[in-house]
Amino acid sequence: MKYFAATYTYGEKSIVDATRPAHREFIASQLALGRIVGSGPYAGGDQALIILQLPDTATDKDASAVLDEDPYTVARALAAREIREWNPVMNIFS
Repeated sequence: MKYFAATYTYGEKSIVDATRPAHREFIASQLALGRIVGSGPYAGGDQALIILQLPDTATDKDASAVLDEDPYTVARALAAREIREWNPVMNIFS
């Protein structure tokens, strides 16, 4: 498997708050599919981290395509989103 770390920087609070229930449903659905192995906000509340687990052939574009369907992305609730391939040296996800 290949892993990607996505950092979300929240945008307009009212949009984030209104979209949060749908975002959490999306995260739960991706967790059930095995695509997301961890997700949650950083302390301080202005950013969050999502760890994706995708097939070995996946690229940054594949990770982006998954997160493009997140209601936060669709609603433009994010000020920024960064996705990077991640190499967990100590791996408990498998």
